Amino acid sequence: MAKRASNLHFGTLFVAIGIALVLWGMAHGSSEIERGFDVPLVFQGIPSELVLTDQSADVVNIRVLGTRAALRNITLSKLEYPIEVAGSKPGLAVYEIDATRIEVPPGVNIISRSPAILETKYERAGRRSVKVRPDLEGEPPEGFKLSAVNVDPPRVWIAGARSDVLRLSEVVTETIEVGGLEETTEREVRLSLGGGHVWMEESAPVNVRIEIETIAAEPVEDEVTDG
Repeated sequence: MAKRASNLHFGTLFVAIGIALVLWGMAHGSSEIERGFDVPLVFQGIPSELVLTDQSADVVNIRVLGTRAALRNITLSKLEYPIEVAGSKPGLAVYEIDATRIEVPPGVNIISRSPAILETKYERAGRRSVKVRPDLEGEPPEGFKLSAVNVDPPRVWIAGARSDVLRLSEVVTETIEVGGLEETTEREVRLSLGGGHVWMEESAPVNVRIEIETIAAEPVEDEVTDG
């Protein structure tokens, strides 16, 4: 009888512990917590004749409140803040940040956002053809000389913010080391656009052909002596 009562006591204890664990899990799963996220800005409808040259922020920081279970449903890669900018004009523009545009799962509430406004700057777009200048470094070894350098294509089209495009009359290749070359060599190189809001219209590679020649040895004159 005592043994049966003891078994019953332990069984009741285990059931009580199980119930307590379930209630603890439910309590913690249903309690709301606060968490912060950085939401990338996504500009939509930028007019083709304009270039976005400056913005006061790259992300919107939001604070959300929700249960642990609800917060687990947030997919960071899908968080974004869309901004419709069709119809923008050159110059400054200010947009109010409306947190309701950010989609979050049910059970999650956005309680704050920062910044409250976004400032942007637009500039007219431009394009032009510029010369490609190879950037060579070093000298061929003794007995060899650099006879010619050919660039293909010799000119490229660039585009971007008008002021940045107009300041460029040429673009430079990445540095090409000539030291140690003893034969004609071709290099596929990248271009340096010098920063700013400028890009190449085409992504085709640039090839530089470096022609190396052997320096002919000077003939040695026979020594003439008086007979």
